Amino acid sequence: MLRPSLKDTGTATLTSAMSTTPDAHAANRSIRLLALAAFVSGANLRITDPLVPALAQYFSASVSAAGSVVSGFTLGYALFQVVHGPLGDRIGKLRAVTIGMFIAAAASLACAFAPGLPSLAVARFLTGMGAAAVIPLSLAFIGDNVGYERRQLVLGRFIGAALGGQMLGPLIAGALSELFSWRSVFVIMAIVFALVGLFLLPSARAVQTVVKGPRTHPLRQYLELARDPWVRTVVTAVAIEGFLFYGTFAYLGAYLKVRFELNYFLIGLLIAGFSVGGIAYSTSVKWLVPRLRERGLALGGGIALLACFAGIALAPSWQAAVPFFIASGFGFYMLHNTLQTRATEMAPAARGAAVSFFAFCLFAGQAAGAAVFGQAIEAIGYVPVIISAGFVLLAVGWWFSRRVAWHTSQRP
Repeated sequence: MLRPSLKDTGTATLTSAMSTTPDAHAANRSIRLLALAAFVSGANLRITDPLVPALAQYFSASVSAAGSVVSGFTLGYALFQVVHGPLGDRIGKLRAVTIGMFIAAAASLACAFAPGLPSLAVARFLTGMGAAAVIPLSLAFIGDNVGYERRQLVLGRFIGAALGGQMLGPLIAGALSELFSWRSVFVIMAIVFALVGLFLLPSARAVQTVVKGPRTHPLRQYLELARDPWVRTVVTAVAIEGFLFYGTFAYLGAYLKVRFELNYFLIGLLIAGFSVGGIAYSTSVKWLVPRLRERGLALGGGIALLACFAGIALAPSWQAAVPFFIASGFGFYMLHNTLQTRATEMAPAARGAAVSFFAFCLFAGQAAGAAVFGQAIEAIGYVPVIISAGFVLLAVGWWFSRRVAWHTSQRP
C-alpha cells in the first residue's frame, strides 16, 4: 500500500497541500485555459503527419527518414510524462504547464529554422518534452479542483478540446504548407504556444504550492504508487487498453488500403472519424454519466469497441465502415474517460505523479501494441487480429467495471 503521504484514506491529513486554493471562478477560468492548451497540444501532436512527404522532398531524403520527425516528438512526449508529474506536484501544476508551453514555443521556433532533418527531429523531441506537461497535469488540476461527482463530465469536455486539436491539426498544417511552406506551420505553432503560456501566467503565479514534510524522490514516488493494488488495477487496465486499441488502430489505414484500395485522402478522412466520435462523446457525457455510471460506461465502451472493430473488419465496402470509425471514438472514450477519471483519484496527495504514471502506461502500451500487432498481422492477417482485439477490449471493459464496483464498496 502507499504511504499515508500519497494514499487518500478519506480522513487522513495530506502531507502536501496548496496554501491558497483558487475559488470556483478562478479554477473554472484555469480549466478553460488548460482546455485551450490541450487543443494546441493535440493539434501539435498531429501536425507533422501531412508534412512528411514535403519534408522528404525538401531535404532530399526518404519518407522513412522524414518520419524521424514524427517519432522524435512522440519519444519526447512519452518519456517526459513521468517527469512532469512530480514537477507539477512540487512547483504547482499550472506553473509546470506554463513552463511546458514556453519550452514548446521555443522548440517550435527552432523547428521553423532547422537546417536539416536531424536538427528538426531534435527540435521536435524538445517540443514533445514541453507539450507532454499539458494533458496529465491538466487532468490532475481538474482532480484537485472539481468534485468527483462532476469530474467525469468536466474531463469529458476537456478531452473534447484535445480531440478537436488532433482533428484540425493535420488540416491546418496541410493548408499552411500548401499556401506558404512547411516552416510556416512551426512559426504559427510557436506563436500559439507562447500566447497560451502568457494567458496561463497570471493563474500560475497566483496559485502558490507549499510542500510539507520530507521530499520524496520521484523514482521512489512511482515505486510507492506501484505498490498500491488499486493503482496497479487502473494502470494495468489503461496499458492493456492502449496496447489493444492503439496497437490495432495503427494498422487500420493499411487495412483500408489493402482491402478497398483507397487513396490516402479518403483513408485520412475515415480515420478522422475517430476524433468525431470522441467529440460526440464529450458533448453527450452530461447525459451519459448519470444514466450509465462508471460501471455502465466501462462495460458499454468495451461492447462498443468490439462492435466497431468487427464492423470495420467485416464491412463489405468502405462506406459501410464510416459509422464504425465514428462510433469507435465514442466507445473508446466511454471506457478511457472512466479510467482516467479513476486515475485522478488514485493518489490525491501526489495527483500529478499518479496521472503521469497513468499516461506513461498508456503510451508504453501503445508503443508495444504497434510492434506486436504488426507481427501478428503478418502472421495471421488483418481480420482475425482486429476482431480478436475487439473481444479482448470487451473483456477489459467487463473486468474493470467489476473492479470499480468492488473498489467503490471498499471505500469508507
